[in-house]
Amino acid sequence: MMLKLLQHIIQEVNEANSIYAALDVVVEHVVTALDTQACSILLFNEKKEEFVLFATRGLKQDAVGKLHVPMGQGLVSVVAERGEPVKVLDTTNDPQNYAVYGAGEHSYTVFLGVPIQYRRRTLGVLVVEDEAGRDYEESEEAFLLTLATQLAVVVAEAESRGDLSFTVKSARALPPSLRGVPSAWGVALGEALVVYPKANLSAVPRQQADDTQEELQLFETALEKTRNEVRVLGKRLAKELSEDEHALFEAYIKMLDGDTIVTAVRDAIRKQGLTAQSAIADVFQEHIRLFRTMDNDYLKERAQDIDDLGRRLLGNLQEDEEELSIEYPDQVVLVGDNMTATQLAEIPQEKIVAVVSGTGSANSHIAILARAMGVPSVMGVSELPLFKLDGVRMIVDGYLGQVYLDPDDSVLKEFKALAAEEEALEQELETFRDLPTETEDGHRVSLYVNAGLVADISRSITVGAEGVGLYRTEVPFMTRDRFPSSEEQRVIYRQLLNVFAPKPVIIRCLDIGGDKSLPYFPIEEENPFLGWRGIRVLLEQPEIFLSQLRAMLRASEGFENMRIMLPMISDVTEVEEAMALIKKTYQELKHEEGLDIVMPKVGVMVEVPSAIYEAKNIAKLVDFLSVGSNDLTQYILAVDRNNPRVANLYDALHPSVLKALKQLVESVHEEGKLVSICGEMAADPMATLVLLGMGFDMLSVNAPMYTRIKWVIRKFTLTRARKVLSEVLAMRTAAEVRRHLEFTLEEHGLGGLIRAGRH
Repeated sequence: MMLKLLQHIIQEVNEANSIYAALDVVVEHVVTALDTQACSILLFNEKKEEFVLFATRGLKQDAVGKLHVPMGQGLVSVVAERGEPVKVLDTTNDPQNYAVYGAGEHSYTVFLGVPIQYRRRTLGVLVVEDEAGRDYEESEEAFLLTLATQLAVVVAEAESRGDLSFTVKSARALPPSLRGVPSAWGVALGEALVVYPKANLSAVPRQQADDTQEELQLFETALEKTRNEVRVLGKRLAKELSEDEHALFEAYIKMLDGDTIVTAVRDAIRKQGLTAQSAIADVFQEHIRLFRTMDNDYLKERAQDIDDLGRRLLGNLQEDEEELSIEYPDQVVLVGDNMTATQLAEIPQEKIVAVVSGTGSANSHIAILARAMGVPSVMGVSELPLFKLDGVRMIVDGYLGQVYLDPDDSVLKEFKALAAEEEALEQELETFRDLPTETEDGHRVSLYVNAGLVADISRSITVGAEGVGLYRTEVPFMTRDRFPSSEEQRVIYRQLLNVFAPKPVIIRCLDIGGDKSLPYFPIEEENPFLGWRGIRVLLEQPEIFLSQLRAMLRASEGFENMRIMLPMISDVTEVEEAMALIKKTYQELKHEEGLDIVMPKVGVMVEVPSAIYEAKNIAKLVDFLSVGSNDLTQYILAVDRNNPRVANLYDALHPSVLKALKQLVESVHEEGKLVSICGEMAADPMATLVLLGMGFDMLSVNAPMYTRIKWVIRKFTLTRARKVLSEVLAMRTAAEVRRHLEFTLEEHGLGGLIRAGRH
């Protein structure tokens, strides 16, 4: 019963049109649910170090906003200081009671307070009070504690958006800096331009139409205007983006042309008699809620796309006048809470120097587009005070995920110097472009690039890559509303092989599941990272696998540089089954269809611990093994790298990860096979030394880090790398390992590789 009530309250809170309305919802429901005399929410004003009454049922309403309880006084402070529930059955005899006369609480002698905490910060206290003789049960206390935990997220988000003010005119001063997730490397200085959604779907009242036909016409006009708008915005980015990246805008158009949403809006007008605005708000919000409740991260992101389109459609419906032309700063740092591709496209591309988003990750659409444009970006800045940022000068550090606000002259001077050093460093790195990737004592290491977008390919050629160590085939699948045909895939793979020939290209077979899904092939599971993903999907859906294999082998005709890699291998039998299908497809195409192709080398991706212990047996069946360091680290440490609550525990330089990698390399080499590594670890200059010491034959990195990793390899001897490896393997924590490697790089004049600046 309590669980259903809790879900109902949270749903109403999420649908409230302001933080104040949300808090009112909570106190109203708690008073009824617990059959108590009073419920109040006091939020903590950090600047004044006091609690302020924001919502109440049972105290006087005119006390809201006026009742202030200093930190350190009263039972509310006791709750906050202890960080746990506090219950007092007779406050009249409690020395810590802080009576506030005039608020109407003098008759309440029973007190129960629970803290509202978010990421170790005390945001406030949720209090219930009653007359003498009442005692709150453990189940009621647990209910309040659970509710406070959910409420904390809502309060924190409202605070970060600037929706929460302790007085009408007050607001917290800007912090000197903000922290987020580094999503595109580089350093930039510019002026913040805050972008907001075009319209507010949740603010539209549910109204009946006077003239249904007129409302339908208004909707059709707004629909066509929105289609044209999206087409224009897509064209603006056409030169910056590849066909696959640009397909996002086509997906928007298809959504506006499709039957599901558009038909639902028309039906809401015709059959329910709603106005066009109400119909749009109803239908789009329902779809947004549906997608946001899905477990799959990719499908959750589609909720953002639907929200963006719904707001644009509503905005065009509400628009009475032509928009005024906007004068943009010369150096724009684009800032938003939940930015979209269309918002990015609205700004002249030559003026954007950086992107900062309150939500999202390095894999968000906006982050992918920012990387394609070559601008630094920081995602997931959880406490972004949008309402105070417009026009503020910002320094964006894409290396550390740091954003500096309104920097003073000394900070500006420092970062301008860093920018100059960055440029000098890039020029110096260019001198390594055509030099061999070998250590000072002549040990040769292959250095390849990762790719998935056309923009990655062009950058790979620029840096002089020796080949492609990982080509992700998911992008063509994820940017369409259906599976790409075998021929469509063949064209993409052949272009890739042709561009790099005769250099090797390792193409990874479709890797979906976990945090990657297809909108037309949803995989809904309680724990997707331990579920149906990678090779498991391909073997159970052989028609998908065989179509891709045929495309790969057909694309390789006339070339001999293609390699095939199998994703997410956890068992030898998976390799045997996959190899049988590869050989069968090869035989059919070569002997039955007469294609001039050679049997490609085949490797497997090591991403789960079981593959490490089976490495020798797996190596007997394939030509090479490649470590996917992101997933492997995640599984070894049992940490979801996309979960901000535990992200600080994720570290590829953890001693247990290093020991597992060393064991893997030794096992594979005993079978005379090659082993490589890709992922974030391979592109980390600090990790380069230990990977070199372990004996990895090949590293595959993102193109921007290519010459940086080459520089590290050329600055050390293999003997020195092995010595550094033995030193860090004796350490107990990742922090110790990092400090030692940082010192080692600095000692060799390579500090500029792990932070902004040259020196």
